[in-house]
This record gives sequence, structure tokens and C-alpha cells, in this order.
Amino acid sequence: MDFKDMISRDQQEKLERYRILNQNIKKGRILFTGSSLMEQFPINELLMTNGMNQIIYNRGIGGFTTSDMLQYMEEMVFGTEPSRIFINIGTNDIGSPDYKLEALLQNYEKIISLIKERLPESEIYMIAYYPVNETDKLSDDEWSKTAFVTRTNENITIANGAVEKLAAKMGCHFINVNQGLTDEYGKLKREFTIEGIHMYANGYQVVLDNLKRYL
Repeated sequence: MDFKDMISRDQQEKLERYRILNQNIKKGRILFTGSSLMEQFPINELLMTNGMNQIIYNRGIGGFTTSDMLQYMEEMVFGTEPSRIFINIGTNDIGSPDYKLEALLQNYEKIISLIKERLPESEIYMIAYYPVNETDKLSDDEWSKTAFVTRTNENITIANGAVEKLAAKMGCHFINVNQGLTDEYGKLKREFTIEGIHMYANGYQVVLDNLKRYL
């Protein structure tokens, strides 16, 4: 089976849009890439609001795991030829029923290795996974019933520690952007989240504040 058959039509369309966008990029800029937590980062609007003039390309794709990203590195990374790469990938691995931290780390290491091989001058920043609010279920659909089985703050904290060690091993930067996102219980603040996982722009403003020194 072609790997293309395993992703949704919406994801295929995003990849095609990225292929075309990548034909007209300015090389040596900043790239944001990963899953929906990166795709939904309204970085360009926030840059304007904050009076920042950086050019940042966003190549995140909702629903993607580390395995998915490995299949589409050209569209999601290489095609923009960036000087700095900010990655947030793996939260869907954590949220999958067969989640294994070891498998996530193996794939993440492959992603970093491929980038270092193809773009040896690029700086790589591995962004911490955001906390969740597993009590904040806004519907009774099937997704809400299963979204927090393995995607817990405990597993996220463990994964962040492991990714930080991987970053050190691979000569990358690890950035914990979570300061200001959590409530007194260590959960993602209710006012920041749509359904306990994804965030509104006010949550991303906090993340941007934590990222500014690296941009």
C-alpha cells in the first residue's frame, strides 16, 4: 500500500499546498513544523501583532505522527531550506492507543538525523509538548472519549524529559515553552484551550513570549 493512501485527503491537500508554496520561499528563514499544535500556531498574525518582522514558514500538518513526518520531510522541512527549525511533533504518538515512548524517540532521532544530513548548517529547536486539560471534554463524541487515555500530563512530562535528553544527545536545542500555560493543578489553563489539547491564540501568545529570545 502506498503511504499516501494512509493519510487523509485533507492532509494530502495540505502537502500539495506546501509543495507549491515551497517553490517561492526565501531561503535561510525560520521554519515551524510538526503536527496540529504547530499548524494551528497563528505565528504570522502574532508576529504582526507583536511588531516582529521575522519571516516564519509554518509547515505543520494536523494528525501527523513522527512516522508520518518521516515520510514527508521534503514538504515539511527540506523544501523551505531554513536556517532555524522549530519542531513540535509526537503529541499524536503519545495520544495513540499503542503509544510507546521508545518508538517516538526512535522516529524523532531519525527526523533529526535526516535534517542534520541534509541541512547541516541549520539550527534545530525541539519544542516541549504542551500540557493538556483532560477534564475539559466539551463533547461526548468518540474522539473526546479516547483523546486522553494515553495523552496525559504524566506521559507528556515523561516524554518532554526524554526529548530534552535526545536534544542534548543530537546537539539540538530543547525549549520548554510551557511557563504560563498551566493552572494551579498543572493542567492547561481552561481559557487557553478549545477542547483540552488544542489552543486559542491567547495560549499561543504565551508560547510566543517564551520563544521570542530564540527567534
